[in-house]
Amino acid sequence: MELNKRTILWIVFAISLIVLWNNWMVANGKQSLFSTAPPAAQVAQQQAKPNDVPAAAQAGSAAVPGAIPGAPVVQATQRITVTTDVFKADIDTLGGVIKRLELLKFADDHDKTKNKVLFNVGGPNTYLGQTGLIGSTPAGVLPNHTTPFTVRPGPLTLGTNGTVQLVMDAEQGGVRLTKTFTFRKGDYTIGVRHDVTNLSAAPVQPSLYLQLQHDGNKPANDSWFMSSYTGPTLYTAEDKYQKLTFEDIEKNKAEHSAKANNGWVAISQHFFVSAFIPADKANRDIFTKKIATNLYAIGTVQPLGTVAPGATVSTDSRLYSGPQDEKTLETIAPGLELVKDYGVLTIIAKPIFWVMDHLHSLLGNWGWTIVALTVLIKLAFFPLSAAGYRSMAKMRVVTPKMQAIRERYKADPQKMQQATMELYKTEKINPLGGCLPILVQMPVFFALYWVLQSSVEMRGAPWVLWIQDLTQPDPFYILPIIYAISMFITTKLNPQPTDPVQAKMMLFMPLAFSVIFFFFPSGLVLYWVVNNILSIAQQWVITKKFETGAVK
Repeated sequence: MELNKRTILWIVFAISLIVLWNNWMVANGKQSLFSTAPPAAQVAQQQAKPNDVPAAAQAGSAAVPGAIPGAPVVQATQRITVTTDVFKADIDTLGGVIKRLELLKFADDHDKTKNKVLFNVGGPNTYLGQTGLIGSTPAGVLPNHTTPFTVRPGPLTLGTNGTVQLVMDAEQGGVRLTKTFTFRKGDYTIGVRHDVTNLSAAPVQPSLYLQLQHDGNKPANDSWFMSSYTGPTLYTAEDKYQKLTFEDIEKNKAEHSAKANNGWVAISQHFFVSAFIPADKANRDIFTKKIATNLYAIGTVQPLGTVAPGATVSTDSRLYSGPQDEKTLETIAPGLELVKDYGVLTIIAKPIFWVMDHLHSLLGNWGWTIVALTVLIKLAFFPLSAAGYRSMAKMRVVTPKMQAIRERYKADPQKMQQATMELYKTEKINPLGGCLPILVQMPVFFALYWVLQSSVEMRGAPWVLWIQDLTQPDPFYILPIIYAISMFITTKLNPQPTDPVQAKMMLFMPLAFSVIFFFFPSGLVLYWVVNNILSIAQQWVITKKFETGAVK
């Protein structure tokens, strides 16, 4: 039975690595190791891929690769900059496309002196939100994101009413398209209104497309232990949250809802998301497609009906582009908060974050919030862990007797096992009791890992001194080293294995875990260090009481 306890510890270690690998697979849009069924889907992606959505203009090119016949070539453009307290947006007059979107309240992942940039064109990365019309008349194709727009005069910074609007007009194919971008103070949601006016003498039947483009590259700061998901996501009331990959789009294997009159489409990435939210109760097709080499799109196409000569049809949509703040996302659109993906342990992770959020409102520091959370979890599991430590303390006291049994029956393993079981029965020892404190902590450990990986609230959040970002590894490896020391002390407090090989393996385990923790978020290592320190204190007190005979 002593062997069983050691074996269980190693099984826990192995399961930990398997679950970490599974979570990494899920975070990258792969199928879970524990699921044989693909994500919920109704129709294959290729069945819902409108081929007449104009392709993106490549930066610096002289034409529009893959554009529909009759679309104008790229002309000289002008970028209009709109500035709010949270955004700095550059809108191109060619197509009325937001070419660059800078978040003024979030630092860059690598250079903390710069701001985080979402939409951007240039270098190896492309990230854009585009809108336009599908359809044509005898006069030509309708205005789309390759059509030159003119800008109406007006302020480009927030006014006294806390809003700023940019209005742009384009005429093509006998139709005028007016785009109105509305920015509000403190709001990461941009209102995107489209007014379609038929200037021709015949009815037209345009469709409005909303499209997000992104390259297929992994984030520059992505690593095996700190891997994050970047890719297309969508939500409908019928099929709920759906998570896709650029690889499946490349292979025409992406499966997702094809039609809806609700929901949203998005590009999700670590801590941030950009989502087009079309008008509610408006029927639309949902598509994903490959646009060019290493360039992909997700979007919607909404028929606007028949527009009579001289008539105007209007539709309002929204573009959210900002942090994955759970409280904010819940207020914007149903299901949008699901882009903050906790993985397979959502049922545990969401309550953990809820508790942490309330603790943070009192403490004001996410590092001390993790410390306080650890104390609360330790108190919640106190009876269970105390029982486990009492079992280990008893095991420690009877270790000499177990060694004597081992020597006496070393030639007869069956009698050794029988004598050991009799000793456990006489001393009222549960040989597996010492494993309980570890087993009950593992789900919390993995859930907290995903809370730290998903919560933009903790991005860049400092604790003390050298820990300036709890979502990043400890830059000086101090916490992993403290963890290794605490594990070594814990091992010494535990009953020592009678088998020398097992004893060496138990001493090796703290070193193995501490090396792994070099690459884990420092906030997660902080949790485990505090938990170990509390466990050492609890275990030391219980062990001393048994050794002095204070407890029977």
